[in-house]
Amino acid sequence: MMNRLLLSLLSVLIIGSASAFAPNSAPNNVIRHSNIETQQYNLIDTISSVYNNWGKKATASHILFRPSQFPEDEARVKLLEIKAEVGNDPDKFAAAAKEWSGCPSAKDGGNLGEFGPGMMVKNFDAVCFNEEVGVVHGPVSTQFGEHLILVTKRTGEN
Repeated sequence: MMNRLLLSLLSVLIIGSASAFAPNSAPNNVIRHSNIETQQYNLIDTISSVYNNWGKKATASHILFRPSQFPEDEARVKLLEIKAEVGNDPDKFAAAAKEWSGCPSAKDGGNLGEFGPGMMVKNFDAVCFNEEVGVVHGPVSTQFGEHLILVTKRTGEN
């Protein structure tokens, strides 16, 4: 048990730190999202995810609306419209991501590839490792904006 915890901590510090601790681009005096918990992804959350999801990998796609694209309320409304249009169809989701997403992954239909626990910010990570596979989830708030997330695969589950 202790070895697993130590490995979790080391993997977070060595592998996961680049994406898990991405700086918040919003000025300190501006709160852009109603979910304040997404402002920082701290070390305890990262270690917890790695520990609880040890051995798992997820593959996901997303559609991101950055704060510079739409205000939060408008982004959520538009994402709900897109979610209703695409259903849980991966091809329709990819087409919508190419058209709408503000992430560089848009060119690949929103595909983020395979990643381990603790490599994404808290709310994104929670969806990818705890919610149903093959279903479009969201809108989900993070410090990067509002997302729709399609978890396409998850391995390493009991």
